[in-house]
Amino acid sequence: MSRWKLLAAYVKQNLLLILTAAGSAGIFLAVIALYQLPAETVGYASVLTALFLLAVGFIRFRHFCLKHRALEELRGQITVPAVPLPETASLIERDYQELIRLLDKERGRIVYDKDRAFQEMVEYYTIWAHQIKTPIAAMRLLLQTDSAPDKDELAEQLFRIEQYTEMVLQFIRLGGTGTDFVFRTVSLDDCIKQAVRKYAKSFIRKQIRLNYDPVDAEVLTDEKWFVFVLEQLLSNALKYTPQGEISIYMHPKRPQALVIEDTGIGIDPADLPRVFEHGYTGFNGRADKKSTGIGLYLCKRIMDKLSHTIEIESEVGRGTKVILGLESAPLDVR
Repeated sequence: MSRWKLLAAYVKQNLLLILTAAGSAGIFLAVIALYQLPAETVGYASVLTALFLLAVGFIRFRHFCLKHRALEELRGQITVPAVPLPETASLIERDYQELIRLLDKERGRIVYDKDRAFQEMVEYYTIWAHQIKTPIAAMRLLLQTDSAPDKDELAEQLFRIEQYTEMVLQFIRLGGTGTDFVFRTVSLDDCIKQAVRKYAKSFIRKQIRLNYDPVDAEVLTDEKWFVFVLEQLLSNALKYTPQGEISIYMHPKRPQALVIEDTGIGIDPADLPRVFEHGYTGFNGRADKKSTGIGLYLCKRIMDKLSHTIEIESEVGRGTKVILGLESAPLDVR
C-alpha cells in the first residue's frame, strides 16, 4: 500500500481525534482573541501548539505504518500455529489478539482431526483395494476351470469388478500428497494397444467394430496414467454404444490431438458443460442407474496433471467424440 493510501487510512481511523484537536485549537484561539492578547504572543503559542500536534501525529502515524507492515508480513504465516502477533498497549487490541489465538488454536485442532480422519480413510481403502485383488484372482481361476453356461457373463462381471477396483486405487493415488509420475517419450500406438487389448473381449461380446490404424506418433507423458485415461474412455464408449463402431485416430486439424469417437447414444447438450464434475452422472447416468460420475472426473484430473487437455463433443443419437490434446508444458526430461 502506498504512503498516501496509508495516510488516508490513518486519517480515517483517527478522524474523531483530529477533529477534537482542531476544535480544541479553535476554542483556544477564540479565547485569546476575545481577550485581545498581543498578536506576537498568540502567533508564538499557535506555532508551538501546531508543531507539538504535528510531532505527536507523525509519531502515531509512524507507529501505524510499522504495525500495518508487521500485520502484512504475518499474512503469509497465518497457517502456522501460535503466530507471533505484534505487542500492543491497547487493552482492546490485546482482547482481539487473544480471541485470534483461541480461534487459531481451535482451527488447528479441527484441521488436525480432519487430516487424521482422511488419512485413516485413505489407508483403509488402499488396503481394501489391494486385498480384494486376491479373491478376484481366485474367482478368475475358478472361471477358467468351470464349464457353467453363464461363464462368459460371470467373466464380464468379474472384469467390471477389477475395473472398479483399479479406479478406486487411482482415485486414492491421485488425491495423495505425492504421485508416481514418470515422464518420458512413449509410443502413442503402444498406449492405445494396451487399452484396446484390455477391452478386446468386450468389443467381441458386444460386436462393436474398432476402427484403428497405427498413428505413428509419440507423446511426452506418464505411460501408466495415460493408458488409464484411454481405458476409461474406451470403457465409456463401449458402455454407451449398443451397436456400431468406435474409432481411434489423430485429429485431422490438430496434429498433436488424439480422437476417440463412437457412434453411441451421445450426451445431452445440457450435460456437456458438467461431464467432468465429480459425481455428475447426467441424463445417461441417471438412466443407466449404475453410473458413478467418477470416470470422466478422474480423466480430467489426470490429463491436467499430465499437462494435457481433454475435450468432448457430442450430439444425442449421433455419438461422442473425445479429443485428447497431447501438447505438454516445457519439461527438462533426461
